[in-house]
Amino acid sequence: MIKQKLELTWIGKGEQEKIEPRILLHDSAKDYGDTNTENMLIHGDNLLALKALEQQFAGQVKCIYIDPPYNTGAAFEHYDDNLEHSTWLNLVKSRLEILKRLLAQNGVLFVQIDANEMAYLKILLDEVFTRNNFLNIVSVKTKIAGVSGSNMGKSLQDNIEYILLYARDKSYVQLNPVFIKQKLFNKIKNYEIQGKSWKYTSVMVKLEGRELIEENKELGMKYYGYKIFETMSVSAFARKNGISESDVYNNYADRIFQTTNAQSSIRQTVLKEMNGYDYPIIGLQYTPLKGKNEGNQIEIFYKGEQRRMMMFLSDTVIKLNNEYFYLDKINTLWDDIQYNNLTKEGSIQFPNGKKPEALVERIIKMATNPGDLVLDSFLGSGTTAAVAHKMGRRWIGIELGEHCYTHCKPRLDRVIDGTDNGGITKAVNWQGGGGYKFYELAPTLIVKDKHGLPIFSEQYDAEMLTAAVAKINGFVYAPNSEVYWQQGYSQDKSYIYITTNYFTADMLDDIAADMDAFDKLLVCAPAFDAGLNQRYDNISVRKIPDSVLQKCKFGRDNYNLNIVNPPELDEEDWEDMDND
Repeated sequence: MIKQKLELTWIGKGEQEKIEPRILLHDSAKDYGDTNTENMLIHGDNLLALKALEQQFAGQVKCIYIDPPYNTGAAFEHYDDNLEHSTWLNLVKSRLEILKRLLAQNGVLFVQIDANEMAYLKILLDEVFTRNNFLNIVSVKTKIAGVSGSNMGKSLQDNIEYILLYARDKSYVQLNPVFIKQKLFNKIKNYEIQGKSWKYTSVMVKLEGRELIEENKELGMKYYGYKIFETMSVSAFARKNGISESDVYNNYADRIFQTTNAQSSIRQTVLKEMNGYDYPIIGLQYTPLKGKNEGNQIEIFYKGEQRRMMMFLSDTVIKLNNEYFYLDKINTLWDDIQYNNLTKEGSIQFPNGKKPEALVERIIKMATNPGDLVLDSFLGSGTTAAVAHKMGRRWIGIELGEHCYTHCKPRLDRVIDGTDNGGITKAVNWQGGGGYKFYELAPTLIVKDKHGLPIFSEQYDAEMLTAAVAKINGFVYAPNSEVYWQQGYSQDKSYIYITTNYFTADMLDDIAADMDAFDKLLVCAPAFDAGLNQRYDNISVRKIPDSVLQKCKFGRDNYNLNIVNPPELDEEDWEDMDND
């Protein structure tokens, strides 16, 4: 019986080409800033570039944010994303599969999309990442007014985009808590307007008579009992002290509290351990292993026989310039990020495509810590790289077309110089520094000569050729300065040696004599003596370019999510040549 599964199907599914794993060419003349940087700005088709990164960076990227063309039919200045629906799905699937392999075990993918393709993309992501690794769908308010794509008589105003969150492995993911700042009194007024009850209405005016009840040195916990506990309402406290209620909130936030029956494991432990103790307040002192108080000793208070946890207003507000802001933990509706007036961010014009730095900051803050690696393969105007740089993360950005030079590079140069004053610069106190290395995607390795025969491209010098052939065969290019035949390595002491000269039996014997008993070697040469493949059990000899012809699709430079598709090489001709 054939096991069936739920999946999205489309014309051409399963017929994706094997992408050529090209090498990246370092253009040091376009580097900027610190020469020891690990940051990478890559110019070229992003599917080919992702394939180029896969071998070195698989399992290393903590956060991926992509904002692919939405396939809406709208003509953007820098992208024409009016694609056949099936073509769009094919190209997105190819990218998602590589992106998953690039993610660290605890890594998270964020994909921003509009309603046109969101439902299809969700099912596609379920297939690639599995539904078990789905985290959330975030709705982002992106437009203030206006109707996108239709008249109000036929549909509702379109002012929402979506961000789909998927984990490489959900069991390893722990998103960092992120909070939205809102003026404290605006928050209180919003509660009143909505007819809700504002719960922070009590002031702790006395807490005395502290006694140590119990200590668990193994867990680092101490339980204290408090004999005297007195409270007063905010309004009564204001009248007694001759101040306004706003003054109470502004000056006594560390005493204003609410209680909750939080169903946490810690509260259950307190209920069990403190059963029978008759104190109005129980204090638990310990050092959290995670969260915002990680590594810092704190004390949590529990009130009454039910041990209701006391939550203080000071834990949910911050004070900036003598004004309190309430901290709301973010949820799946993001309607507080400004999408208008983005022109000034990065000093780059990018109509209809630029995302706010505040949006990307929130994503990176949720999924990473300083030093983690962030990737954006649709870099656009450079927002993700700029934000990651300002936040102290390592980054890789991929962008196609001339605006990699005209948009991304100038913007990132200003970030490094410390002259970019927009976006999140002030919020994170960015002063400049760091750097990036610039890479171009190498041309295709195999072309056809005037007779239609496959040959190596003349654009490849000897070192590039060796690196490319090694990579296509699954080896990391890393020439050993002392052992000439170790030009690349793979697992289990496997090596590769590539030569453009005729390879003889004597050459093979010399190498074999130098090998250890458990070494394995792949030799690639344009021609060689007969019978070499049967000479040694641990050495294979292959003909080039034949050894790479069946590995992938050569000659295609454009897998972009735009409508222009260049002619492709005739794959059947190549197969015929390889069999000759």
